[in-house]
Amino acid sequence: MKNTASLKETLPGMERILRRFAPQIQKQRSLLIFSFLALMAETLLRLLEPWPLKIIFDHILLPGVDRSAIVLPFLGTVSSIVLLSLLTVGSIGLAVLRGAAAYSSTAGMAVAASHVMTEVRGDLYSHLQRLSMSFHTQAKTGDLIARVTQDITRLREVTVMALLPLLASSLTLVGMVAVMFWLHWEMAVIAIAIFPLFIFSTTRASRQIREVVRRQRKREGAMAATAAEAIGAIKVVQALSLQNLLEDTFSNHNRKSLQDDASAQKLSAGLERTMEVLVTVAVALVLWKGVQLVLQGAVTPGDLLIFITYLKTAFKPIRQLAKYTGQIAKATASGERVIDVLDTISDIQDSRGAIEAPPFRGAVRFDRVSFAYDADPAISGGKLHNINFEAKPGERIALVGPSGSGKSTLINLLLRFYDPIEGSISIDGHDLREYKVDSLRQQVSVVLQESILFASTVRENIAYGRLGATQADIESAAKLANAHEFILRLPQGYDTVLGERGATLSGGQRQRIAIARAAIRHAPIVILDEPTTGLDNHSERSVSEALDRLTRGCTTFTVSHNLHITQQANRILYVEDGEVLEQGTHQELISLKGRYAKLYQLQSNVYSIDSKRYSNYGGNNAIAI
Repeated sequence: MKNTASLKETLPGMERILRRFAPQIQKQRSLLIFSFLALMAETLLRLLEPWPLKIIFDHILLPGVDRSAIVLPFLGTVSSIVLLSLLTVGSIGLAVLRGAAAYSSTAGMAVAASHVMTEVRGDLYSHLQRLSMSFHTQAKTGDLIARVTQDITRLREVTVMALLPLLASSLTLVGMVAVMFWLHWEMAVIAIAIFPLFIFSTTRASRQIREVVRRQRKREGAMAATAAEAIGAIKVVQALSLQNLLEDTFSNHNRKSLQDDASAQKLSAGLERTMEVLVTVAVALVLWKGVQLVLQGAVTPGDLLIFITYLKTAFKPIRQLAKYTGQIAKATASGERVIDVLDTISDIQDSRGAIEAPPFRGAVRFDRVSFAYDADPAISGGKLHNINFEAKPGERIALVGPSGSGKSTLINLLLRFYDPIEGSISIDGHDLREYKVDSLRQQVSVVLQESILFASTVRENIAYGRLGATQADIESAAKLANAHEFILRLPQGYDTVLGERGATLSGGQRQRIAIARAAIRHAPIVILDEPTTGLDNHSERSVSEALDRLTRGCTTFTVSHNLHITQQANRILYVEDGEVLEQGTHQELISLKGRYAKLYQLQSNVYSIDSKRYSNYGGNNAIAI
């Protein structure tokens, strides 16, 4: 039982993979049935291949046989030359038919596997897009990319290159063992007596290979993550001269992955050699017994020839298991990594009975909202406790306070990236959880500090705000964002392809395209998260003008550390340590002489000092805060 259980672990997770991908496999049922029938035909033809040699040995080469008049079933009396010609043609025919069956089986399985894995990859990518922020803040981008690309590819390749040959040989094994018992049971017993040694050797080595391969896949994921982080932040890496440090980290993972791969190759090669020795022992024992039986007249030389041929072929599946164990283990590890993501349940889902959100008026209310990222160790700070406030339609709300006080967390809850632990958030009197997530977010426009643009045309980047937008809509949004003129000056205008993350544009240009993308939605609720941070004076003015037009008539939430920007808000919420400690207009909070007033005075003093420095040094090397 122990050996059986261990042998079952030679293909770890394959049952789980097949069960998880059953819906995709079911769609390829017709092609898979065809491939399986072709596989059965190949197996039958493989069983028939040695029989022409048996007839040649027993009826042509065996001494004492009348070669001039050979009587065969269905053929009657034929001469040896006619029989030899028929057997030669038959051998060629069997080889051709078996080749055609093998091709049909392999090609059919390859096409089916490609269809299945292509659908799985699409499902995986789609699922990743919909997983909650709590998942993405902990996951490493490079590792996720490796799962979408490398893991799916490996799973597809091994299905055709390893599993299919293994299945074909296993069917052949069953058929040949049956025929061997039919030919002579004593020799068959001698042959299969060696099987326990095969199973023991394969089980032990397979378990070791599996563990090594799992470690290797984890290291490959870590390497992908390190590479993605370094390339994605290459400007920072070079500016801080971190190349050597990151190279050392990557090299460490790379070296250990190489060691794991070498260990797996050594184990696999050792297992293959062990299999060859055991096959030789089995053939020698059967040959020793078989020759005695031939001399005794119990079997013919042709029978012994078929038996030896079958015996060598029958052990092929176990030899292949040794050969393909590493590949199968890698494919299984890849499949499990894919399933782990597919089986991850998003924290944010449409509740049962959720409806499409109607057009919002923009009344937003936080009612006794508490929240913490405690379940997400990748995020520090951001706790909220008993948040209560209400924003009327068209009202401008500013969120100010120290870093890590919970301002951005409020925004994340409004976008329903997370759900509150206690309390509720409502729009127009209805809890956010009553609406379908996509229909909620489609009515909220967002402009972030870091404007994320895609490596596509300017036109497409703006249209992403509202799919199906016309060129007139796109240009109107660009004009609102003060972006139309500089877009026309680009090499291909609106058809100019931007670099990754908009790297070919300045910060102000990126921000204005992001504002155009937000404007094209015509959303009743707008979120601005540090939208002017890092911009020069000219860009800040252009962006601020665009933001004023964007937010006109909209319920607007602005997160900013610059109190000179937020003082025009209808209401300012001063947030610290996850609580709203003060709220009111700018003048009301100044009159209160509390925390907001102190922070405003501090910023005014710093701004005044920096302005003098800027003036004294001619403005060439000043740093604006």
